[in-house]
Amino acid sequence: MPELPEVEALSAFLSEHLTGRVIAKVQPVAISALKTYDPPVTALEGASVTSVTRRGKFLDIEAGGLHLVVHLARAGWLRWKETLPAEPPHPSPRNPLALRLRLEGGAGFDLTEAGTKKGLAVYVVRDPAEVPGVARLGPDPLEVTEEAFAALLRGERRRIKGVLRDQSVLAGVGNAYSDEVLHAARMSPYKLAADLDEEETARLYEALGSTLREAVERSRGLAAGELKAEKKMGLRVHGRTGLPCPVCGDTVREVSFADSSLQYCPTCQTGGKPLADRRLSRLLK
Repeated sequence: MPELPEVEALSAFLSEHLTGRVIAKVQPVAISALKTYDPPVTALEGASVTSVTRRGKFLDIEAGGLHLVVHLARAGWLRWKETLPAEPPHPSPRNPLALRLRLEGGAGFDLTEAGTKKGLAVYVVRDPAEVPGVARLGPDPLEVTEEAFAALLRGERRRIKGVLRDQSVLAGVGNAYSDEVLHAARMSPYKLAADLDEEETARLYEALGSTLREAVERSRGLAAGELKAEKKMGLRVHGRTGLPCPVCGDTVREVSFADSSLQYCPTCQTGGKPLADRRLSRLLK
């Protein structure tokens, strides 16, 4: 799933390639991806793009006083092309294309989504706050102060892994970077947020900012098509089950859930003790 660093890089890339240019055509292909109907997508056609910004994991393309807001979900992506195919896109069960935006001159991008579970969402609104997911966003982790961060955790009786992923608490952190932040902070993903003392909170705050800023810097200036590979190359524990931890050499372990998993280093994060994987335990009974 694209998270804050990748969406930040996409926003910068699109800002450079879209700002000041005129939208010729917006063509929804997967109707399920389009979540609004008033204003219609055709209202964007003929308008000049004035800005592209990031709101959490959402992309916000402003044109003609309207906002094309995109959430790429788990398996969505944006593919830029200097010359889009001349023929109109057609819906197909085998076609991952969800929407095409064409600029005057023929350049533009396709929004695609792999897999059978469709979560990619596109909205055309007059105000980004009309998008439910945008309206409930918490503060941006690159802008939140340490005092405000501590206040967000105070009284939270949930595991810190879940708190970091909650978009109403912090906007933009998902499964991958929450693993990375907790590894950098040398903290168990199972630790309750409310139980963090002052030193642990400060350590987690520092890890949050440094991990995300480093990822943003690695992604800066990359073309859209290069961002996925850069993300994978930069991860230390997420997606690296069974490989050695780059910090201590211990084996990276995994805990599986119904629709996701987390990765961690026992030596760095849990005092050398493996976390219980309840789903695996049930299978072994």
